[in-house]
Amino acid sequence: MATVRLQRYAWLSIAAAIATILLKGWAWWLTGSVGLLSDALESFVNLAGAVMALAMLSLAQAPADDKHAYGHGKAEYFSSAFEGFLILLAAVSIAYTALDRMLHPQAIEAVGVGLLVSVLASLINLFAARALLNAGRAHNSITLEADARHLMTDVWTSVGVIIGVALVWVSGWLWLDPLVALLVAANIVWTGWALLRRSAAGLMDAAIPDEQIAAIEVVLEDQRRTGLGFHALRTRQAGRQAFISLHVLVPGDWTVQRGHDRLEQIEAAIRAVVPGSHLTTHLEPIEDPVSLVDETLERRDAMQ
Repeated sequence: MATVRLQRYAWLSIAAAIATILLKGWAWWLTGSVGLLSDALESFVNLAGAVMALAMLSLAQAPADDKHAYGHGKAEYFSSAFEGFLILLAAVSIAYTALDRMLHPQAIEAVGVGLLVSVLASLINLFAARALLNAGRAHNSITLEADARHLMTDVWTSVGVIIGVALVWVSGWLWLDPLVALLVAANIVWTGWALLRRSAAGLMDAAIPDEQIAAIEVVLEDQRRTGLGFHALRTRQAGRQAFISLHVLVPGDWTVQRGHDRLEQIEAAIRAVVPGSHLTTHLEPIEDPVSLVDETLERRDAMQ
């Protein structure tokens, strides 16, 4: 059921992209504004990203199998990386068109109607972006969150284009239109780079967010007050799935059952602050000095 809900948001993004392509394309056809053209081209990127998001969300939800024991959650990073790449391509196309228009200025026509159509398209993007962002945060989906942030960038880009076209209309300075288009290109280059960087971090097993690590430390500090010890805390994020491992030091005279029960309590407390996380804990006697050897990412005896 979770997959169906997330797919619905991806379909919402696809519908919003198609609607804005038609509306912004109409606005460009009415006015001849290269700024509005750049805005319409970015909506094609939105559509491609939304289609990719739909495919990757479905793949990410596939259950673990023999060859993918930890699931397919990292598939979401391919979606955001693909979208980032398309954004960079769109920026190059926009910049080329804007430079050509700057060298060969052209009057803008039917500005009032064109701007009205562009405003309507921006409102559609705003609604879709808010819905996707809320869903992305609720389901911890980097795919939906990245798509939402790109749509919000598109909204602000449209605001800039609308202001630029309006200034041309009022002042008659035709060079303002391609100048705004160049600023749009620069803005979406930054967005594309940010998405690529975040995707790369996920594929490189970056740690979970700092605030979640801090919440885990609060849980562990409460347990330390009872005489337990902890070390070798390691985390990584794979799409919506967070993976956490740590070593738990308990009194050596505890029974296996007592140690196991305490681990279950600790894992439950961690899952309460990092919902849906996958935990791996290792039990060790607190009195044994060897238990403290593995405080770094690799055991020293394995490196010798």
